[in-house]
Amino acid sequence: MPVNLAVVPVAGLGTRLLPATKSQPKEMLPVGRKPVVQYVVEELTRVGVDRVLFVTGPGKASIENHFDLNAELTQVLRETGKEDLLEELAFERAAAQFFYTRQRQLRGLGHAVLCARTFVARQPFVVALGDSIIGLHASSDVVGRMIRTFDASHASAVVAFEEVPRSEVSHYGVALPGPERDGVFDLRSVVEKPSPSDAPSTLAIAARYVFAPAIFEALERTAPGTGGEIQLTDAIRLLIDEGHTVLGMRLAAGERRFDIGNIDAYFRAFVEFALADEKHGPALRPFVRELLDADHP
Repeated sequence: MPVNLAVVPVAGLGTRLLPATKSQPKEMLPVGRKPVVQYVVEELTRVGVDRVLFVTGPGKASIENHFDLNAELTQVLRETGKEDLLEELAFERAAAQFFYTRQRQLRGLGHAVLCARTFVARQPFVVALGDSIIGLHASSDVVGRMIRTFDASHASAVVAFEEVPRSEVSHYGVALPGPERDGVFDLRSVVEKPSPSDAPSTLAIAARYVFAPAIFEALERTAPGTGGEIQLTDAIRLLIDEGHTVLGMRLAAGERRFDIGNIDAYFRAFVEFALADEKHGPALRPFVRELLDADHP
């Protein structure tokens, strides 16, 4: 069965980005010229995903509006001689259908994925976190490679990982990897937010997953943890413990994860994407150099 369905959780409150996220979803914050979630969707549709289910929450209507057709805006651009700007709305015409469901209680990422169960049914599917871009301008094809590995191995899950400094492992789910070949390894376990001294590696989950429907049964049997949250990493570990084939895939060179989860990460991502912009980057670079060279009080 082809893997052409993705679940994109976008229900989080974005508290680490306040006040910018008080009335604006963090997934809609611009990075360069596009909102974060548009990069995510473009990454998915580029590798053949043609149905995207957003798991939303209160205050997320702008995500739905963004991916809707806006005939009035198109007409205004044509009537005012701004047809060149229509290219910026090309994402509206992507060969994909968009669906939306609510996570009515914020009970963790695992619970958000479980909210998609009725829609997904018995199909394999991708999970792509809506606040994380993979690769500069979402140039990564890691999801495509994960899907091919999933199909070839008959795995129950394939999880993307990236190397992080050991001092940062406490922010992520971290792999206990088995032998690796061509960037793919058996995932022997995964630990949620370990201390640097206890982490089994420095391979952190990188916001992309491919799952068989077996993940839903595992999530149903996963006990809530701190704050009543159901952790996706706990359900993955349950699959492993019960003998399912679960694989890890290392991000390739140039596929760095941009996690738009806090102010520092957001600022850095925006600057990097803006400087790399083909149209505006060349003029921006000397301006930034001047700012850095200037004496500031």
